[in-house]
Amino acid sequence: MKEPILGIPAHIVTLEEAVSRVKEMLKNNKSHFIASVNPEICIAARENELLKKVLLEADLGIPDGIGIVLASRLCGGQIRARVTGIDLMQELVKLAAVENKSIFLYGAAEGVAAEAATKLTESYPDLLIAGTQHGYISKEQEAEVAKQIAASGADIVFIGLGSPRQEFFFADHGSATGAKVLMAVGGSFDVLSGRLPRAPRIYQRLGIEWLYRLCLQPARLKRSLSLPRFLFLSLIKKF
Repeated sequence: MKEPILGIPAHIVTLEEAVSRVKEMLKNNKSHFIASVNPEICIAARENELLKKVLLEADLGIPDGIGIVLASRLCGGQIRARVTGIDLMQELVKLAAVENKSIFLYGAAEGVAAEAATKLTESYPDLLIAGTQHGYISKEQEAEVAKQIAASGADIVFIGLGSPRQEFFFADHGSATGAKVLMAVGGSFDVLSGRLPRAPRIYQRLGIEWLYRLCLQPARLKRSLSLPRFLFLSLIKKF
């Protein structure tokens, strides 16, 4: 089941249920897209029809953020658990290691994806890394990246380009990669590589990781202001 949040579908799933859905995706011979539905992207999609189209067609839209849970509650919805992109990514990495599936990391600054891959193989020695590619390339070069991924034989691709570029990569080149699952993961590579610390557990449990990131990166203030606007728009839509 899924629930519209400002017109963008977020699936009513727990972390475990999301992993189960991906297991089924890996059995099908087609490319599936996993989107992270958060307040910022919901607002951006109101002004970007192409982004909205990609999100509407996503095979799985995870409720990534406490704002999505709050909006659902305010509007009488059923979403009660948030599924963060980095948590799902880590679970899918674990799944890949167990089921002998290969992964490809595409995005972030030069060297970050490779560092994240190294950290992941330290945690999961059996993990198959099909390849890595930094995201500091032109849009014209993305077709070559898709060919690179296809040649690698990757089953799962994690795209850390930031929104909306990561969503557009899937729309333009998802099928060409030959991968069965492509997931938008934003800045997760920076955390997994160790370049950026993740919020302490207490912040994670309270759903305020955004506040911790804001303290570390004050430049995110403008992005954080999307949350009150998002909740206000959600209430207007309800009434």
